[in-house]
Amino acid sequence: MDFYNRIYEELKKVPKGRVTTYKILANSIGSKAYRAVGQAMKNNKDIINIPCYKVICSNGFVGNYSARGGMRRKIQLLTNDGIIVKNNYVNLRKYMFKFK
Repeated sequence: MDFYNRIYEELKKVPKGRVTTYKILANSIGSKAYRAVGQAMKNNKDIINIPCYKVICSNGFVGNYSARGGMRRKIQLLTNDGIIVKNNYVNLRKYMFKFK
């Protein structure tokens, strides 16, 4: 399985109401290719089944969203999941998903 598909499969484990970071997602598959995770999110062709909006920056900043609507749409999707976004930031202590 190629890197993107491994990342996408791992991301599907993040439940509604939780987020992950590029770094944590990369680490969950034994990689340090954090930027490559960002590219995988940017190149995601299946935004319905692969919830790339759940991947945010390590400091809690929501970051961009390459799908139509950009950051505003990403915040809307996170809010729809029950995640509170304040000033474009998510409280990682409250909403971070921990991979096993």
